[in-house]
Amino acid sequence: MPEQRERIIAANWKMNKTLHEGLALLVELNILLSNKPTQHTVVVAPPYIHLQSAVHAVADTGIKVAAQNCHQAPDGAYTGEISADMLQSVGAEYVILGHSERRQYFGETDELVAEKIKTATDNNLKVIYCCGESLEQREAGSHFELVKQQITTAVEGFQPNIIKDVVIAYEPVWAIGTGLTASPEQAQEMHAFIRETMAGIFGSEIADSTPILYGGSMKPANAAALLSQPDVDGGLIGGASLVAQDFFDIIHS
Repeated sequence: MPEQRERIIAANWKMNKTLHEGLALLVELNILLSNKPTQHTVVVAPPYIHLQSAVHAVADTGIKVAAQNCHQAPDGAYTGEISADMLQSVGAEYVILGHSERRQYFGETDELVAEKIKTATDNNLKVIYCCGESLEQREAGSHFELVKQQITTAVEGFQPNIIKDVVIAYEPVWAIGTGLTASPEQAQEMHAFIRETMAGIFGSEIADSTPILYGGSMKPANAAALLSQPDVDGGLIGGASLVAQDFFDIIHS
């Protein structure tokens, strides 16, 4: 892996943890990292209502805070939605966009996510852009075509100054919350394909510097094998990030 490529371990809490529970988790994680620091970038994505408190809780620790989504419009009559500007104003540095659960449950398309990426980067947020296939698509042999389409539709046409703020997370949908995990070889194969796709759009320099994370049921038991792959630059962690020791163990895998 090129030295310039950032290593990122990100926690997606999804719709879990009350404010009290979330802050307690951050305190525990910070204690663990204080005793054994890491050179990797550590990101936590709590629910919206925790964001400002989380930013204060991790101030001066090196831990970055992400939101789990944002709206594509800068403002307006969108009851219940949160804008990128609002996220930036409370101190969030990252936002997760295009997660498979947003696509599956809320009908988000690649075109919509592309709008969100533009809005987020316009507001100085770094984006963790998710892509990946279902079990049916993998078994049908269309997984490469699907992932290429997701990436091309979402980022093609953006200038390099936008792409430098985009991290890609490959999440095989069949391995999210199912207990299944892509093998290290399967993960490496898709990550290399994603980097090749990015090179075809933006050139090898940008492709080689873009972090690509694995996001499919990574846990302490399999993290080392996955993270040792040359094109796997970190992880987007779901369930295992809800336990401070487990998330810490993945960070140090």
